[in-house]
Amino acid sequence: MELSALQKSRYAYEPKLPANLSGDVSEIALKTGEATTSVADEADLRALFKKTFGRPVVSFIKGHNEKINRPLTVAVILSGGQAPGGHNVIAGLYDGLKKGNAASRLLGFLGGPSGLVDGKYVEMTGDFIADYRNTGGFDIIGSGRTKIETPEQFAAALETAKKLNLDAVVIIGGDDSNTNAALLAEYFLAQNSKVQVIGCPKTIDGDLKNEHIEASFGFDTACKTYSELIGNIERDANSAKKYWHFIKLMGRAASHIALECALQTQPNVCLVSEEVDEKKLSLSQVVDQICSSIIKRAENKENFGVVLIPEGLVEFIPEVKALIDELNDTIALHEKEFGGLSSFIDQIYWLSRNISGPSYELIQSLPPDIAKEFLMDRDPHGNVQVSRIETEKLLIGMVEKRLAKLEKENIYRGKFSALAHFFGYEGRCAFPSNFDADYCYSLGFGAFVLIASGLTGYISNVKNLALPASQWVAGGVPLTMMMNMEQRHGSKKPVIKKALVELEGAPFKAFDAARENWAAKTCYLFPGAIQYFGPPEVCDQPTKTLLLEHSGR
Repeated sequence: MELSALQKSRYAYEPKLPANLSGDVSEIALKTGEATTSVADEADLRALFKKTFGRPVVSFIKGHNEKINRPLTVAVILSGGQAPGGHNVIAGLYDGLKKGNAASRLLGFLGGPSGLVDGKYVEMTGDFIADYRNTGGFDIIGSGRTKIETPEQFAAALETAKKLNLDAVVIIGGDDSNTNAALLAEYFLAQNSKVQVIGCPKTIDGDLKNEHIEASFGFDTACKTYSELIGNIERDANSAKKYWHFIKLMGRAASHIALECALQTQPNVCLVSEEVDEKKLSLSQVVDQICSSIIKRAENKENFGVVLIPEGLVEFIPEVKALIDELNDTIALHEKEFGGLSSFIDQIYWLSRNISGPSYELIQSLPPDIAKEFLMDRDPHGNVQVSRIETEKLLIGMVEKRLAKLEKENIYRGKFSALAHFFGYEGRCAFPSNFDADYCYSLGFGAFVLIASGLTGYISNVKNLALPASQWVAGGVPLTMMMNMEQRHGSKKPVIKKALVELEGAPFKAFDAARENWAAKTCYLFPGAIQYFGPPEVCDQPTKTLLLEHSGR
């Protein structure tokens, strides 16, 4: 297969490691802190995680580590949606294992967690991994969304681990996947198994973060990829001077991507779901916010602009959330009856007799194509597939109606023409930025040190990420430390707490201070393509979010 010039060049890139992971691996020792607790629900979590709860945070220091040079057999799993840099986590893990002992082996379970349950794997060699270093995607072994949750699945996972004589399993994933890692670590210990479990923090959404996990990998690359596209659209809008671009961005539970892209590109409007939720803004008020910018810009003869919309926005608007909740409950209760309705008109008529008046009025007020998206096939849990609701088109339709009314009232005198975009998959498998390439390699190498040091139930972490890579500090955090209990499918479950945008945090405050100016004036920034070659201030910069979060430290 012929390779692109960039592929060839990226294969040759040598990721940078933190100082405490550099040098002779036999001189990397552990420094342990005090016992930890959980985010909340300590008593419940202590009862569920009798073997692993309360373990200390660890960091790596120079010293003798008698365990680190023993031969190990480790398996790795890619879990959940793709994120740039996953291949480098595996490369860092492999290189660490081989530096520890040339006889160590790395296996890769195929297709996500189901590979562990079903015993489907491939052995990774240096030549095999060489074709994936510093590249995007999860295609090295594939990913999957299977959750290991039934007694049969846990037993099958243990049987596979025993059969392969594994010393450890590394799970690369988001909050749900790392919750699964914590449960698996606890189960193996309860079964007197030697198999350790270590997690790595992945998700482009950026919502797996806390005081110890400063960023989830892939967020940097995805935001830079989307920001390039947004900047291109801004320049096009400023050139043509005739379109309003409504751009939906990935991020269902949190608006970190939308906020970061706003900081990088300075659009006219950026909606933040957490603010909508905090202020209990109605759909009408959200539309008013957009129309306010359109009217101000029209007064300056600028009938163009850019609006950024987080993917999960509709779930944070009170009356839309109420509608979604009612649809989920009502359709689940009458699944066969509703499933037998042959047309959209029949479905709407049926809803008129089965949901509340306000919810019925709302779904009737939506453009028919959008209303249908609320009623299409449900997800595996019977819920509305929110990610498939075209919020960008919904807002365009409502803005058009509002502006037409304002035009009749002689309040608006502009021209409004809109285009809709959704940037999602475009960012999940991009070539990782130098930051993500270095960060992921460090996470993988750190996972090796945690395993070699005999730890289980930990997630690999790297701190000081706003500084150059040589000043990063690698270590490990107990997974239970990041957990609380949440209501999931009718019962309380242990989960790693998602990190939402903090309205009192430095990134949102910086955005809030500037957005009124952006709404009226053309202040666009054009980040351009991700740069891999050149000075560090161009190629190795972390996200605006990280820089702002560290600015007050």
